[in-house]
Amino acid sequence: QVQLVESGGGLVQPGGSLRLACAASGFALGAATIGWFRQAPGKEREGVSGIRRRDGSTYYAASVKGRFTISRDNAKNTVYLEMNSLKPEDPAVYYCATNLRRSCSSNAMDYWGKGTLVTVSS
Repeated sequence: QVQLVESGGGLVQPGGSLRLACAASGFALGAATIGWFRQAPGKEREGVSGIRRRDGSTYYAASVKGRFTISRDNAKNTVYLEMNSLKPEDPAVYYCATNLRRSCSSNAMDYWGKGTLVTVSS
């Protein structure tokens, strides 16, 4: 059974850092594309970052490029999202999702985690 569990969310001050984790079970993470998405209250879900199956090529939304880093630990079957220089516009519920294609689009994702809340406040 495919399962994704996010962790690492919390409260951080502007300019601070958090590392989110997406632990996968039921499939080999290296054979899948993993995407991170976020949804703030009253806003549509948006793609944040993704790491594609096999070659590990990455995608970043323009709003997070240079601040967020996605990585994959196949031995732990976990994908991480390192978030630095967090801004007031970054708070949201962050979700990871997966598919067996190479698309990082939310429409292409087959399985979703339940999300982890990130709050940025002084």
